[in-house]
Parts: sequence; C-alpha cells; structure tokens
Amino acid sequence: MIGLLGGIGAGKSTVAAMFAECGCAVIDADRIGHDVLKDDDVIDMLRTRWGDAIIAPDGSVNRKALGEIVFADPRQLDELNRITHPRIRRVMEQLIRDWRNDDRVEAIVVDAAVLLEAKWDDLCTHLVWVDSPDDRRFERVNSCRGWNRESWASREKSQICLDSKRARCEYKLVNRSSVSCLREEVRKLYYQIVHPADRSD
Repeated sequence: MIGLLGGIGAGKSTVAAMFAECGCAVIDADRIGHDVLKDDDVIDMLRTRWGDAIIAPDGSVNRKALGEIVFADPRQLDELNRITHPRIRRVMEQLIRDWRNDDRVEAIVVDAAVLLEAKWDDLCTHLVWVDSPDDRRFERVNSCRGWNRESWASREKSQICLDSKRARCEYKLVNRSSVSCLREEVRKLYYQIVHPADRSD
C-alpha cells in the first residue's frame, strides 16, 4: 500500500499513472470524491447546508461554486469533509479488499490530495513524497485547472503544511526535469518497494 504525498500540482497523479504502468492498482481519491458528489443523498445534504447556489441547472453539484465557499472558510470545509470523507473511505476500502484478492495486483497506490488530513494514511504501508519546485507546481495548476495564485494558495493553505507532509515520507521522487527521468525514478522506486530482491538500477 503506497500513499503519495506532495504539494498541489507536484505531479502525484502523473506518478500514480507511472506506478500503474509498473502493474500497480491505483486508487484515485479525487475521482471517487467526484462520484460521491453525484449521490442523491449527498446532493440533498449539500443543498440543505449551502442552498441552491451550489446546485447547477441540471441538478448536479456546482463544484466551482462549492469550492469558492469551502476553501474560503475552514469551518465550511470541515462540514463538507464530514459529509464526503467517510463515503470516499468506504469506496477505497472496498477497492482494497477487491484488489487484495486479485493475484495480479502486487501493490496498490493511493493518490489522495488529503491523505493525511483525512487520516487515510493508516491504509498505507509506505509513503512517498513527490517533490517539485513551487513555480513548476503553479504552472501546472494554472495550465490544467485554470487556477490563479490566490485559488492555488487558498487550497494549499487548507491542507497540512508541506514540511510536515514531507517529514512523514520515507521515500522521495523529484519531479523537476523530463517525464522520462521521472518515469525511470518511479520504476526504480517500484522495485525498491515491491520487489527489493529483484531491484534493478
């Protein structure tokens, strides 16, 4: 069970995909979270708490509107997390049970931005820090998500500080050069963790 940690925009999802290329199963907590927001009971709870302002015309959750509310106020974010995190964890635990019964799966990677905040790290046996310079991280979130610096900073402020996260990790991957270099580092780390006897440098 390999958990990925890193700042927003560090490239954790890219690293998770590279672990998948090595044969790992991947839990994408962000995708699960999006699915949870489609549950009718969750939509009803969110509508009751924050009103129709966070509901799109088609009846789905307007994630942008909801995000603007909860990332501006830690108490609001806590309320959202109390609704969604237990549901996300239940899905994660079911996936883990399924994959542990699959002989083809040798390792499971957990890609979750709030791995420590949600206390999902207790599911992991190894924690990996994905390191990337601040300017590169901002370029990624600005290009891929359209966030400005204020949005990026507010979301990062809502999480545990990077130094504390880094200190929890026993392994580190540096994402600051080419994709091919990162892929090779992931491959080496995969063998170090999953097949130490067959490690190939």
